[in-house]
Amino acid sequence: MPDSTTTDLTAQAQTAAAPAIRTRGLVKRFGAFEAVAGIDLEVPRGMIFAILGPNGAGKTTLMRMLATLARPDAGTAEVMGHDLATRPDEVRASIAMTGQFASLDEDLTGRENLVFLARLWGFGRQAARRRADELFAAFELTDARHRQVKDYSGGMRRRLDIAASLIVTPGVLFLDEPTTGLDPTARQGVWRMIRRLSRSGVTVLLTTQYLEEADQLAERIAVIDRGRKIAEGTSRELKAATGSGFLHVTLAEAAQLDRAAALLEERLAMPVQRSPEGARLSVMARTPEAATAALGALAAEGLGLEDFAMGAPSLEEVFFALTGTPAPQTEDAP
Repeated sequence: MPDSTTTDLTAQAQTAAAPAIRTRGLVKRFGAFEAVAGIDLEVPRGMIFAILGPNGAGKTTLMRMLATLARPDAGTAEVMGHDLATRPDEVRASIAMTGQFASLDEDLTGRENLVFLARLWGFGRQAARRRADELFAAFELTDARHRQVKDYSGGMRRRLDIAASLIVTPGVLFLDEPTTGLDPTARQGVWRMIRRLSRSGVTVLLTTQYLEEADQLAERIAVIDRGRKIAEGTSRELKAATGSGFLHVTLAEAAQLDRAAALLEERLAMPVQRSPEGARLSVMARTPEAATAALGALAAEGLGLEDFAMGAPSLEEVFFALTGTPAPQTEDAP
């Protein structure tokens, strides 16, 4: 029989070879409501993996379960090879999580915040200061380290909040809406930082309401709706899976928008997405021939077109085709 040393080494090797995150049939209920309804995921180590879905789809609930902040009602999950139910302490020791809002003391300087957190982690005084300065350099915040956090811009606060999650480098970093409320320039800065973390070997699981963010950052994307995973793949794979492309038409008269939308939906048997700013309709067409026939039907009904085009779908259009819901937006959405 193998001795205990051999058994321990075998267990360590299996843990090291395991994906960063693996779930099977994960469920979370709130009374009769199933917020997460049996989700399977497998996230390789070092990957940036995005979770997309309409508001209320279960994204944050799923992340909170994986971070041990909520207990699953059914299913299994492992994080960095540690079982969520039986080894939660090991899971917590291998992860970090940053939510949608900063959790720093605004009356302290940025450096005082990080030194304080490092001391809580058990760093000695000098080691805590060195670690804080390393993080300020890595996150391009050195010039602001002696300023009070309340004087930081939104993008600087966001970077500092994520830096605070990395006092001890985690195996998995959970980012829940990491760029909510940031302007495009600040968002780009956070994106650069996330890419650097991934290159250093940290696995990043993020939820986002910005489809451009998932398109730019994520190596794989899972789309969830009503607590269930309805699609998964690379951005390219998700776009290809929706069909040959999207037909975009702009009506010459806005008053004809409803008639045109109904006709396109009837001819192509797909939901029609309306642009918020004008008389533009977008609908998935499975073949170019189907798109041509739909355009002919519009002309036959006397519906004048200002413009039309057939093209590859954007990730926003993929989202709409999969969920039947327009992509979530905020006032700062790109």
